[in-house]
Amino acid sequence: MPRYEFRCRACGDTFEVSRSMAAAADPATCPQGHADTVKLLSAVAVTGRGGAVGGGPASAGGGCCGGACGC
Repeated sequence: MPRYEFRCRACGDTFEVSRSMAAAADPATCPQGHADTVKLLSAVAVTGRGGAVGGGPASAGGGCCGGACGC
């Protein structure tokens, strides 16, 4: 089940809520009981070579900083 991060505007607490994707837009109450919260945008880091396509230098050397550009 996805986890969504929220911040309480009243107390500044940041907290996570596990809920279905269908309920992603539903409001959340902070652990302190405040209802004035905002959903935060979370960044997801994906690593690995699963998305490399083709036989060019980026897929063989891991991108520019992987040695393909000589930096």
